Amino acid sequence: MAPLARAQKPGKRVLGVLNPHPKPTPEQEARMPYNARFKQLGWVVGENLVIERPEHPDREAALPAMAEELVRKRVDAILAIGPEAAVAAARATTKIPIVFWGAPYPVEQGLIESFARPDRNVTGVAFFTGPEITAKVLEILREVAPGISRVAAMVTPSASSTVQGGKFDVLAQLGDAARGLGFDFRVHLITKAEDLEGLLAAILDSGARAMVAYGTTTTFRLRHRIAEFASRKRLLCASTQAAFAQAGAVFSYGANTIRTVLQSLEYVDKVLRGADPAELAVERPANYELVVNLGAAKKLELAIPQAVLLRADRVIE
Repeated sequence: MAPLARAQKPGKRVLGVLNPHPKPTPEQEARMPYNARFKQLGWVVGENLVIERPEHPDREAALPAMAEELVRKRVDAILAIGPEAAVAAARATTKIPIVFWGAPYPVEQGLIESFARPDRNVTGVAFFTGPEITAKVLEILREVAPGISRVAAMVTPSASSTVQGGKFDVLAQLGDAARGLGFDFRVHLITKAEDLEGLLAAILDSGARAMVAYGTTTTFRLRHRIAEFASRKRLLCASTQAAFAQAGAVFSYGANTIRTVLQSLEYVDKVLRGADPAELAVERPANYELVVNLGAAKKLELAIPQAVLLRADRVIE
């Protein structure tokens, strides 16, 4: 099959954005650093860059349809936000360059052949690089609350979908990392917002005294409810995403979201200028951060050790 012709005005490139999150308001967008980074890279929306961003009321379920829409519009590249979007884009086209951000396991998900050489039309920046991050979160949890042994994990199964149509066993990887540290670690799956109350009740029934919420599209949207429930039920809540600590979790450890998105824009710049994504090595996050919420810890009568506070990149009072 011949490569798709690019539907663009002279001098302009068209970037499709496949994002399961709602489009920000103009005020929110004005505060984001992404347009400024695009300008630094030489791209100005409306002058030499056109953004195509499909919208749909049920965004997560509609990702495949939105990806097909971008293919029909013959965009020059697709920026896919999150693992579900990356998989949907890769299923929709093997020709249009795809830059992903936030895919936790790009090799296991079939997005790329290897970090060093993707060998496909897909490249980008991984967000969560495997069980070592789970281990790090649990190591910090042990420092913060050494008496806790039973931990519940909240995971979105769609985040482990593969391009080929199956799923890889992320649960085994998470469990192995936890058991290696001596934790009784039980995984609870959440597929949609309506599942949350039942899932939280199951976590309580399991006897867990702490919960780790893995940052996915679904859990991100529910982070305030998750953190509030944990505080009310006196569960220590931790996450791989700083937004949870900001919402009321005791701490988070993971990649710096804004910086990894800015990293991904470097890839967008390269593919819009003609670079072959198959030859662009996938990067891991450049920065990881520990965020501690002292107010959330105080509600649980937890004293955060000084050693943890000294390592923290941010402390929320």
